[in-house]
Amino acid sequence: METRSNYVLVGAVVLILTIGLFGFILYLAKFTGDEKKQYDIFYKTSISGLAVGSPVQFKGVPVGQIKEIALLPRSPDSVRVRVEIKADTPILHGTTAAIEGVGFTGVSQIQLNGAMAGASPITEPGPFGVPVIPPRAGALGQLLASAPELLNNVSALTASLNELLNPANRKSLGNILANTDRLTGSLADRGPEIAGALAETRTTLKQATAAATALTQLLQHADALLTTDAKPLVHDLAATAQHANATLGKLDAVVTSAQPGVDAFTTQTLPETAQLLREARDATAQLGAIAAKLDEDPAGALIGGRKLPEYTAPGYVPPKKGKK
Repeated sequence: METRSNYVLVGAVVLILTIGLFGFILYLAKFTGDEKKQYDIFYKTSISGLAVGSPVQFKGVPVGQIKEIALLPRSPDSVRVRVEIKADTPILHGTTAAIEGVGFTGVSQIQLNGAMAGASPITEPGPFGVPVIPPRAGALGQLLASAPELLNNVSALTASLNELLNPANRKSLGNILANTDRLTGSLADRGPEIAGALAETRTTLKQATAAATALTQLLQHADALLTTDAKPLVHDLAATAQHANATLGKLDAVVTSAQPGVDAFTTQTLPETAQLLREARDATAQLGAIAAKLDEDPAGALIGGRKLPEYTAPGYVPPKKGKK
C-alpha cells in the first residue's frame, strides 16, 4: 500500500515537471520568436488555389501565411480568409489583398500591395475581432469574374455572325466579290489608257497653273495701272464734270432770263413780221404789173392813155365819202 503511494507521487511529480518544461519552452518561444498579427480578408469571388498554410506576400516578400478559410453563413456570397502576418509588416490604410496564381501549378497565394508612406496602420477590429484588409481583384480573379460575361458576348457575336452569313447574304457576298474581280480585271486591261489619261490630266494641270500665274500677273499689272495711272485721269474727269455742271448752271440762268423776250418774240414779233412779208409780196406783185405796162406802152402809161389800175394795199379800207 505504501509502495503504491510512492509510485503515484513520483508519477505526479514527473508529470508536473514535464508540463512545466513545456510551459517554459513555450514561454521562451514567445519572447524569442517573431511576434505576429492576424487580419481578416473578405472575398466575394472564387478563391480557388488558396488553402490553409498558403503564403502571404507583401510586394513579393513572404510575410505570413493563411491560418483559416471559412464561409459566412449569413453572407454566402463572401469567404473569410484569416491571415497571420509578421508584426513589423507595414499594413497601412491603402493596403489591399489580391489572389494571384503561382506559375501554372494551380496554387494561389495572397499578395499585399498599395501601402503609402505616412498612412496610419490598420488597427480597427472587424466583425470577427481582428482588423480587416480590403480585397483587390487580381488578374486571375478578374478573368474568372468576367468569364461568364465574355462567354455571353462570344455567344451573341457567334449568333450575329450566323445571322449575317445566311445563304442569301453569302450569295450576295459572292456576287460582290465576282463583280470586284471583273472590275479589277477591266482596270488592269485599261491600265495604259488610264496612264495616258493621267498624263494628259497632268499636262492640263500644268497649263492651268501657267494660265493662273499669267492671270495673276495681269491682275497685278491692272491693279498697278488703276492705282497709279488712273488716279490723275479720275481727278481730271471729276474737275471736268464740275466745270460742266457750272456751265450748265450758267446756261440755265441765261435761258431763264431770256424766256420773257422769247415769249414776246413768239407771240408779237413773229405775227407782225409775217404780215409785213405778205404786204411786201403783194407790193412786189403790183410793181411787177406796173413795170410790165411801162414796157408795153411807155407813152400811154405816162400821158394817160390807158388808165392804170389802182393799187390797193391788202387790208386797206377806203374812207366813206360824206353827203353834200
